Amino acid sequence: MKFEKRDILLIVGLLLFMIGLIPFMAPVYAVLIVIVMYFGIKFYVEIRAKSIKKEMGEGICVDCGSKITDQKCPNCDSADE
Repeated sequence: MKFEKRDILLIVGLLLFMIGLIPFMAPVYAVLIVIVMYFGIKFYVEIRAKSIKKEMGEGICVDCGSKITDQKCPNCDSADE
């Protein structure tokens, strides 16, 4: 998990969420909830990005939108032959 620019937005949002939780519970619990949420979101986004990269393969065909393998589209290149 590396730090990216959009993580600043996530941190600010979670800090505001923590401030909203403080009237309803002890600040220690609010901080723990926000820390768990931060790492949970980062973990989910990382797994989702890996699955999207795996699904895309080498890229997506512009004409039909299918996954390109071996630098050929299975739908368009087979129709041309």
